[in-house]
Amino acid sequence: MKSRKMHRIIGMLLILPMFGWVVTGFIFFTKPGYEGAYDQLAIKTYPLQRAFVIPPEANWLEAKVVKTILGHHLLVKTKDGFEHLDPISYQPKKLVDGEALQLLINDTFLHDPQRYGVVASIDGNQAITNTGVEVSLNWSQLSLRQSGQDTALINLLYKIHYLQWTPFKEFNQIFGFFGLMLLILLTLFGIKMVISTKPKRA
Repeated sequence: MKSRKMHRIIGMLLILPMFGWVVTGFIFFTKPGYEGAYDQLAIKTYPLQRAFVIPPEANWLEAKVVKTILGHHLLVKTKDGFEHLDPISYQPKKLVDGEALQLLINDTFLHDPQRYGVVASIDGNQAITNTGVEVSLNWSQLSLRQSGQDTALINLLYKIHYLQWTPFKEFNQIFGFFGLMLLILLTLFGIKMVISTKPKRA
């Protein structure tokens, strides 16, 4: 089969992937909406109003006291992970209930109310705002993670770009490898066509 015909066939097979690569590549380069979609949401803290004595525990790698709208928290890192303790009793601090959790999260939203709005519903340590943003609380580290419709859209674009077009991981890997091989073949046949059509010297 001639190089020109193979080049045409491979080019037709790559129409959709190439279109996806161009569109998503432009979006990844310009990054519209990335700031909000991947905003590092952090619990709002306040200055400590009193001093705390942190006992020297052999298994504590790090320890810090922070104050939120709910009061004071002792956050400890050990070799086994993280612990959230009461800074007075040093006992594990239980996850707050829905009303207190709503107060904690809404207090954090004050820096960007247009994106986050207010908490509309809570299920365990998960909250959904009236603007459609999903927020999850890691109580042991007292940290938050957020994702909105824009986050989901950008993640979808990444899947399109890397040819992750199905819910099957193994198939996506094979499909992605096949797409790269076609792209390499398209380039090789293109080079061969250029060389073969180069005018010969007399």
